[in-house]
Amino acid sequence: MLSRVADSIFWMSRYIERAENIARFVDATMTLTLDLPADDTAAWNELIASVGDPEDFIARYGAPAPAAALRYLTFDERNPNSILSALARARENARCVRDAISSEMWEQANTFYLDVKGAAAQGRFGAMPHAFFTQVKLASHQFVGVTDSTMSHGEAWHFNRIGRLLERADKTACILGVERLNAAAVLNGEALINDLQWSGLLKAASAHEMYRKKHGRIEPRRVFAFLLLSREFPRAAHYCLLRCVESVHAISGTLPGTYTNLPEQRLGRLAAQLDYAGVEDILPPESPNDARPFLSRFRRDLYAAGDAIAAAFFPG
Repeated sequence: MLSRVADSIFWMSRYIERAENIARFVDATMTLTLDLPADDTAAWNELIASVGDPEDFIARYGAPAPAAALRYLTFDERNPNSILSALARARENARCVRDAISSEMWEQANTFYLDVKGAAAQGRFGAMPHAFFTQVKLASHQFVGVTDSTMSHGEAWHFNRIGRLLERADKTACILGVERLNAAAVLNGEALINDLQWSGLLKAASAHEMYRKKHGRIEPRRVFAFLLLSREFPRAAHYCLLRCVESVHAISGTLPGTYTNLPEQRLGRLAAQLDYAGVEDILPPESPNDARPFLSRFRRDLYAAGDAIAAAFFPG
């Protein structure tokens, strides 16, 4: 497969996943602020710092009021990490490789972009932004379903899967980072976040039902472990890495448990670290209320794996 085709398929998938996850971020933040005091700017500040450019936002919007943050993260074409911008890039990558993907994939990517573009043009947020973000998530799910059902599961499909799951693993870690300060308050016994808010976080990750089936009562430490270390839940970081390892080996033809290139080494090593990690590694005894060191290391290693994939498979 030509490297430029693989590159476009990888990024097409990654940008669609990014649009979905930005919708999840915003939805989770809206849920988080429901029970907070009237001054909820700290939550929006942290969200913009995680997925946007705070200096750009302040220069153009001023203080991070909820309505301005919603526009910036959803419809702002000058923000490269808005939902609309991510979908525009996904559509452009899909257009460049229409001969390599199914017609159904192109139609879904194109329709997804046009629907959000139309909503932006009409200012169609209304009084129910939650419903809009739900539709964004469902459209992304439809693209994944169409891809799995209409695309041969060869090299192109594996590059598509790697792009999607690298992005998902990163954003799962990131959404836990957005909640980190409030998680620390809960772990310290303070009442900033109650069960309803943690339930909202799990629902934002489409993890609420599966978490409750496994653990029952919602406990912050278990939420961290479930979303980072589960081998079975498809939005957990560990699950995503295991599937990425499978795909990179399928592309190169290397036997499982070995490696012949840097992407296999870095992905395999990171997956192995999670194989043997526990919640005490995420929230260690010396800093039981702070997951930032673990999350920072994980995301740094994930970026390194992504760089290795680009260098090995998309040179130039």
